[in-house]
Amino acid sequence: MTTLISTQALQLDTHDGFLFNELAFTLRQGDRIGLIGHNGCGKSTLLGLLSGRREATSGTIHVARACRLQHVEQHLPAELANLSLYDALLAPVLDQPELHWRVDSLLAELGFEHETAHVPVHSLSGGQHTRLLLGRALLQEPNVLLLDEPSNHLDLPSLLWLEQFLLAWRGAFILVSHDQRLLDNVATRSWILRDSRLYDFDLPCGPALAALAEADIAAATRHAAEQKEIDRLAVSSTRLALWGKIYDNVGMARKAKSMQRRIDKLQDEQSFVSDGAPWCLRLRGKALAADQLLALDGLDVRAVSASPLLFQVGQLWLKPGDRVALLGANGSGKSSLLRLCWQAIQAQEERSDLRYHHAANIAYYDQSLRQLADEADLSDALYPFAVQNEAARSQVARKQALIAAGFPYARHGQTVATLSGGERARLLFLGLSLASYHLLLLDEPSNHLDMQGKVELGQALRGFAGGCLLVSHDRDLIETACNRYWVVADGRLEEWPDAASAYARLSLEDGPASTSAPRVQHASAILTDTDVQLERLCELEHLLAEDLARKPRHQKPASQQAWLAELEQLNQALGITS
Repeated sequence: MTTLISTQALQLDTHDGFLFNELAFTLRQGDRIGLIGHNGCGKSTLLGLLSGRREATSGTIHVARACRLQHVEQHLPAELANLSLYDALLAPVLDQPELHWRVDSLLAELGFEHETAHVPVHSLSGGQHTRLLLGRALLQEPNVLLLDEPSNHLDLPSLLWLEQFLLAWRGAFILVSHDQRLLDNVATRSWILRDSRLYDFDLPCGPALAALAEADIAAATRHAAEQKEIDRLAVSSTRLALWGKIYDNVGMARKAKSMQRRIDKLQDEQSFVSDGAPWCLRLRGKALAADQLLALDGLDVRAVSASPLLFQVGQLWLKPGDRVALLGANGSGKSSLLRLCWQAIQAQEERSDLRYHHAANIAYYDQSLRQLADEADLSDALYPFAVQNEAARSQVARKQALIAAGFPYARHGQTVATLSGGERARLLFLGLSLASYHLLLLDEPSNHLDMQGKVELGQALRGFAGGCLLVSHDRDLIETACNRYWVVADGRLEEWPDAASAYARLSLEDGPASTSAPRVQHASAILTDTDVQLERLCELEHLLAEDLARKPRHQKPASQQAWLAELEQLNQALGITS
C-alpha cells in the first residue's frame, strides 16, 4: 500500500521539556486513524507539524508526491466570520474558476439549504461551521484529511452527520477526537499519544485502549521484576564495597564496581511505566428521602424572558436516582432550561410550573465555566464548594486537593482567568467533588474533558446516589450515565423510553442530512431517493459482512449495531420485508 507520509525521530521541545520524543510512524493510502490522548499531550500540534504549519525541533517528515493533504482546523478562521456561507466556501478556489461549479454542488451535498448560502458565517451553528470547514478542504480534492476535533461542540444530529460523512470518505484521514463512539465507528487504526511517545495499534479506539492497558500491566510487572533485581544487586554491591574497604581487598572493590556498572545498565534499559493521568474525576452524592427533586408542569422555556418561545414542558419530574439525558439540537433551548431551573433555585422562587425540593442541595455546571470567579486564586475559587464539606474547608485541605488534581503548589496563586478551558473545567469538577449534592444540573460537562475524563464522568454519574439532569451530545456518556431520556423536538419536551429511540427522534428532527452521507469525493449523476437508499443498503450490507468476517477481537460491535439499525430503517422505507 502506498505510503503518503512518513516520519523519523520527530522531536519537539517546549519550555516544559519534550512534547514529542523520537516519534516515527507512517500514514498509508486508505488509513483511517484515530489520534487519541490526554488534553495537552500535543495532538493538535502533531497535526500542525504534518500539515507544515509548525516546524519540529529535529527529525524528518517526508510527504509523498501523491499526497494531497488538507488540514481541517479546530476553530473557524476569524476572517471568515463576516462572509456569507457561499463566499466562505468559494474563497479557497476563488482564483480557480474551473472549480467554482463544485461550490454549488457541495452546498447541497453538505446538507445546506439554498437560503442558508447567503447567511453570514458567524450566525451559523457549530455543526454548520464543521460542514463549512470540511467543504473548504474538499474543494481541493484531497486524499488525506487531518481533522482536529471536528466533533467538538456539535449537537447530536450534526455528530451523526459527521459520522456518516467519515464512513463514506474513501481517502485517508487522521481524526483527533475525544468521542470514543465516533472513533470506534469510523477509524480502523489508532495512534495513542502519551508520555511524549506514540503507540500505534492496528485496532479501533476501544480495543486499542484495552491493548494499551494490557501492555501497561505487562510493563509494570517487568519493571517490578527488574527493580527487584536492581535492588538485590545494589545491596550486594554496597556490601562488597564495604568489605573491600574494611579488609583492603582490591578484588572485592573491583567486583563492587562491576556490579554497579551492571546496575547502571539495568536502570538505563528498565521497562518504561507510564505515570498515567494526574487526576481521577470523582463526584460525591447522596439520596434524599423525597418523591421528587424537580417537577416541571406547563413550563415555557425561552432564552430570555422577552424572547420567543423555544419549547414547552408538559408534566415531567425527576426523582432521587433518576439520571436524565436532556437531548436536542443546538439552539433548541436545553441550556436555557437548565439556566431557568438554576435561576429559580438561586432566587428561592416559588413557581407553579417549576418546583424543586427545598431541602435538596443542588449544584449547577455551567458550560461557559463562569461559576468560578475570574479574579479568585485557585484555592479561593474552591471555597464556595468546600464550605459545604467540613473536611475540605481549611486552606490546607483545599491546597492538598489542588495538588492531587494536577495543580502544583507553585500555581495556586494563579487567578482563574489565566487557566485554559480544560484546566478551568478540571477546577470546577474538583469543586463539585469537594461537596455532596442531592441533584446535579450539568450543562455540556464533557466539552473540555479528554477521553479518560469522559469515562470517569460517566462512571461517577452512574454511581451517583442523587439525581442528575444532563445536557450532552456524547453518546457513550449518555448511555453509560443515564436511565431516562428527554428530547426537545417540535416545540415541546418529550420523554422517550431508551437512547436509541431518542436518537432516532433527533435524526427525524434534523432531516435527511443527518442520516445520509454526502457524496463529496467526485461529481456524480444525481440519483433518485430510492437509488440512494438502495446504494446505501448495499454498502451497509457489505460493511456488515466484512466486519463479521474479521476475528471477534477486531470486530466493531458499536458499528455493527449502528449499521443494523440503519438497515432496518432503510428496509422499512423501501418496503422490503425479511
